[in-house]
Amino acid sequence: AIDALKEHYAASGDLLAAMRAAVAACEQGMIATEPMLATKGRASYLGERSIGHRDPGAASAYLMAQAMLETLERAAQG
Repeated sequence: AIDALKEHYAASGDLLAAMRAAVAACEQGMIATEPMLATKGRASYLGERSIGHRDPGAASAYLMAQAMLETLERAAQG
């Protein structure tokens, strides 16, 4: 998400568009954690049962990025 934000902002100078790209990348990253086996943190205690569930840290990062985007969109509307 950070890489997408930096790349899009450097290319366009449009913070809102860059943030939209970052949120999309963050969502893709969050979804990509579903098939992974948790090896760190509290989820690691679940072992194989962690597979098929989104990583809580990735999910919370997505929610924070989405909230930031919504705030920027409201501010842009005036």
